Amino acid sequence: MKKTLISLFHLFLPLILGGIVAFVIKDSIDYSTLIKPLLAPPKILFPIVWTIIYLFMGISYYLYKKDYIEYSFIDTVYYLQLFVNCFWSFFFFLWKARFLAILWIGLLDILVFFLIYLFLYRKKISAYLNIPYLSWILFATYLTIAIYYLN
Repeated sequence: MKKTLISLFHLFLPLILGGIVAFVIKDSIDYSTLIKPLLAPPKILFPIVWTIIYLFMGISYYLYKKDYIEYSFIDTVYYLQLFVNCFWSFFFFLWKARFLAILWIGLLDILVFFLIYLFLYRKKISAYLNIPYLSWILFATYLTIAIYYLN
């Protein structure tokens, strides 16, 4: 039973945290009022993409933890990038600190790239499952920078 709960925790933590953050910031999201760059997607796309990415993140970490139960540096990087991911929304939407959001998402880009690199040596499928995440946050970095300059 305990093993099942731990597995569920690994699988669904990113999705749960993403849902909590979305709930907290929902009244502060001003995306539709911002001047956006040419490649900006419609607002409806974000919850769909993030749900898929959070599921991939959870699956990747679950698969890794199935083989590596002991706590390691990879675990630290994983939880750190998850923390940084959650707080980007606070910087950008809740606090409207758009320049700090650029710096914060830059840190997230580095952490996710590093996490993928670390996963490659332990659990390749976990690395591959995070490539869409890295791609999306690199795109989000472009959006963050462009929105900062346009507004």
